Amino acid sequence: MPVPAEKSFPVSWEQFHRDARALAWRLMDHGHWTAIVPITRGGLVPAAIVSRELDIRVIETVCVASYREYDKQGQVEVLKEVAPDIVARGAGGGAEVLIVDDLVDTGQTAQAVRAMLPNAHFATVYAKPKGRPMVDTFITEVSQDTWIFFPWDLGLQFTPPMRNGGA
Repeated sequence: MPVPAEKSFPVSWEQFHRDARALAWRLMDHGHWTAIVPITRGGLVPAAIVSRELDIRVIETVCVASYREYDKQGQVEVLKEVAPDIVARGAGGGAEVLIVDDLVDTGQTAQAVRAMLPNAHFATVYAKPKGRPMVDTFITEVSQDTWIFFPWDLGLQFTPPMRNGGA
């Protein structure tokens, strides 16, 4: 039996904006955060939307790389850690910090960031089953074999109808 082809899930700017606002709406009753930490690069866009909606003014980044050539996940590499004053918020360990990313896939990146901010609230727009236990809040779950095409990774071009080999 042949292995099914990887599924694709293209997300438009409008859809992503709606989903990121839905994430902010869901987070409103979960706590009061004094800082937001997006995981770069994918967490930057949803963090901008969430920080606006929740009026969080302090934004710090954590820079983590795990994907090479956009489609091959490798070893997690922390390129920039979270500033110590952010880690110390709350009772320490980032208790007053909201971590935001676009997607949790296998959970490797989330695990590395959780080690830096063990008491923070972790939120993603999309979650896959392997990584889902690593996040506290998310909006949409997609299957592990689904590749999400984010709007910042797409260009405008003609797509043939599905019947003719289009996606």
